[in-house]
Amino acid sequence: MTTRTPNHQLRALVAESGLTYKALAKAVCAVAAECGTHLRTNKSNIEHWISGSAPRGDTPRFLTVVLSRRLGRLLTPADLGLPCTAEAESDTIGLSLGVDPLDALLPMWRYELDRRRFLTASAYSVAAAALPLQHVQDIAARTAAARTGHTVGMAEVAAVRDMINAFSEMDERHGGQHGRSALVTYLRDDVAPLCRARFHTDEVRQQMLSAASRGVHLLGWKSYDAGQQGLAQRYYLQSYALATESGLRGHDGFVMRTMAMQGLKLHRPEHCLGLAETGLDRAKGHVDAQTEALFRVVHAHTLAKSGKHRAALAAAEHARALLTGAPGDEVPFWALAWGPPAASVYSRTAKVYETIGDHRAAAEHYALAATARPADTYARIVALDLVAGAEMHLKRGSVEQACATWHRAIDHMDGVRSVRTRKAVSRMRGDLARFRARGLRCVAELDERGRGFLAGV
Repeated sequence: MTTRTPNHQLRALVAESGLTYKALAKAVCAVAAECGTHLRTNKSNIEHWISGSAPRGDTPRFLTVVLSRRLGRLLTPADLGLPCTAEAESDTIGLSLGVDPLDALLPMWRYELDRRRFLTASAYSVAAAALPLQHVQDIAARTAAARTGHTVGMAEVAAVRDMINAFSEMDERHGGQHGRSALVTYLRDDVAPLCRARFHTDEVRQQMLSAASRGVHLLGWKSYDAGQQGLAQRYYLQSYALATESGLRGHDGFVMRTMAMQGLKLHRPEHCLGLAETGLDRAKGHVDAQTEALFRVVHAHTLAKSGKHRAALAAAEHARALLTGAPGDEVPFWALAWGPPAASVYSRTAKVYETIGDHRAAAEHYALAATARPADTYARIVALDLVAGAEMHLKRGSVEQACATWHRAIDHMDGVRSVRTRKAVSRMRGDLARFRARGLRCVAELDERGRGFLAGV
């Protein structure tokens, strides 16, 4: 008879977490669900693991994420006294800010192109969300000296920007699942070597690294649109590292802003207010008024989520006022990730009002956001703003207005391959379920259209 050796490392970490075995089991199941896996872990499983049994399959990865989130630091299965598979080792790829962000990105791109599911199914890490606030080393200084390779000038920077703009427009028109592999290949084979080249001037170096950061940021956005939140976070972290390395004031803070937005969307508020505040502090006085408005409105949303409603409304109003402050100023390339700044300010202001329960004002601002973007270029995001507006109308009891707005949203979804648009239509049908029994014609017609949309996607 084989005697198991108790897992003292796991026992100590569970004790440090303060979680009961039942609560820990429930959290493991929740993380598994985030990654698309259904588990039935229970208190007995935890007891067996601590007594020396090894969890099966991907469960060590899920357990590691739970304890990392709870303890606020990145852990590996080995830290838990568990076997470390190749899949588990990949969980830490891209979650740290090392000497060179390209060194972290290259294996991520390899896994993407090989269609390795374990990286795309990784969970969002709360511990990693705190990393930018601790990343204080001057990494720009280490790249001030020229690297090896041919000499790069502004012509190459312009070419990279044009290509990333093309990928970005494709993403907005057709959804995040279009052109993703092509973008990975372009960044790996063309942009990465340019980042390691010699530069005519330090300004060229800054602009090239900033353009690369924008490209990696777009990969994060594509992953986000596909529902791959852990992978999206990894891309945002490395986009942040490239932006910091560029030395362009405000760009690193802009990526922090994105990370705060992701945390709010995933109902993981830890670090979001700190990310938004730090990003704003890095931008103030160094960017134009419209770009500053983008920072302030996300800060407003984090304030609202923190229960600071009066401060949130004041911050949102400040952001709207900035839009008219200096309309002629040039907005940086990196700040145009979602198109016209005004549209982003209106959309995020709507979320502030939604958070504090003013559904009428939220609906009005979602409508402003939808009209502030060219619909032919930004089909997906216009559709999603309209969806959000429809949900606000429904919460106000305006069923017919909600249905009309949902119809407009679906009009923009044709040809868009996006997990988020599909989920939006599924959510719409669920929201309307309680109204179908009332025999409302507008509800029946919209539900039929939604069913047809989902069948054809």
